Amino acid sequence: MTLKQEEQLSTKTLLFFFVPLGVSASLVALSHIIINSTLARAENSELVIASYAIAMSLFAITERLGVILRQTCSALVRDKESVKLMTHFSFYIVISLLFVSSAIAYTPVGDFIFSTLYGVKHDMIQQIKEIYRVLIFVTVFSALRCFCQGIIIFNRQTKWLTIGMCIRLIFMYVLSLYLIQSGSVAGRTGAYIFLSGMIIECAINAIEARSLVRKMPEISKQKIKSKAQIFRFYSPLMLSSLIIVTVGPAINIFLGKTEETELAIASYAIALSVTQLVLSSFSYIHQIVINFYDQHEAQVRRFSFIISCVPFMIIGVFCYSSFGPFFMEHVMGINNRLLAASLDVLKIFLLMALVFPFIDFFNGLLMLYKQTKITIISQSVNLFITVNVLLVGVKMVPHWNGTLGALAQSMGLLGELIVVGSIIYSHKHFKDKISPLPLKKVRRHG
Repeated sequence: MTLKQEEQLSTKTLLFFFVPLGVSASLVALSHIIINSTLARAENSELVIASYAIAMSLFAITERLGVILRQTCSALVRDKESVKLMTHFSFYIVISLLFVSSAIAYTPVGDFIFSTLYGVKHDMIQQIKEIYRVLIFVTVFSALRCFCQGIIIFNRQTKWLTIGMCIRLIFMYVLSLYLIQSGSVAGRTGAYIFLSGMIIECAINAIEARSLVRKMPEISKQKIKSKAQIFRFYSPLMLSSLIIVTVGPAINIFLGKTEETELAIASYAIALSVTQLVLSSFSYIHQIVINFYDQHEAQVRRFSFIISCVPFMIIGVFCYSSFGPFFMEHVMGINNRLLAASLDVLKIFLLMALVFPFIDFFNGLLMLYKQTKITIISQSVNLFITVNVLLVGVKMVPHWNGTLGALAQSMGLLGELIVVGSIIYSHKHFKDKISPLPLKKVRRHG
């Protein structure tokens, strides 16, 4: 086999692995657009969307700790014995998340968080808590889904992630149409649509994962010996996730101090959902690195660089062509001043679209070489920059409303990229494993 054939085979392998992941992730973001589009048709839509966005921003903190079971599972599970250990470990994680979420939803702790930290009006708190009580169950099924997806990704059967998401999306869309037609659209409507879709996707992933586990060996050479070994990998990702998920709540808290609170939160939520729709397709670059970088370093680096530039171009077209306003008005049901404000916020998110894929690539290297502690540093910098931009912005330009949140989040990600990139290319551990130019790797095979 010639060198050219090897490159073609490697590229084909990457595409068959990556495309289903990207499609399934895009469909996740599209599901949130379906929800926001449904809520946009409610009476007093700005208030309803704002309440749902605040509940979701807090839900993201607990859900993120379940989501990283996907990376942990795909990186560590290699045999039936490790599956058993991961199952027990995941059970403890889910129970812990349920305890924390219930305390927020059913005790005065939730009132304190929403009234004091978020600064929302008193008449919004009850609606937000009602939404959050439904989202508790979403946390459970999301964690179970990600555990199963980790097994599926390791076995390179990524098509099942797309299949599960397609079925989930169809059901959510049909349910959304029914609720709109029936006229029963309220704050909890979005949470119920979200929960129903998550249950269906979780069931499909569980069926496939169980089938794959039956084919795995009892014990492999790269076996996990204890739950403590899993925790040593998981805990840095957990801590860094706790740091980074506070960005969303922090932004919503500060947006509550802008001149037009409801408009600011609603326009930010809509623009962010569109941005995530695009970026989600490129949020699995780290899995390419974990699964292929050791064997195809040069190809992975070239492939990752090319696809990392695509989100910026897509959102640029969305912002500066007639497609963006058309999509928001006729697909999402956004109009009037909320439409104009959402487009202004989306333009600021162009910076976020440029830097996010490169961060995901570097994080993949950290997971591959078990250096996940570095994420704690880089994401702490992200949070620090984001909060300080918000602090200055609220005092200096409160009339920027939703664009202030987009600017803070984008600048935080830029800071994270600079830090993690600098550490990787200056740390001896990575210098020994990363060639300075992709061509060097190719020449060694020549």
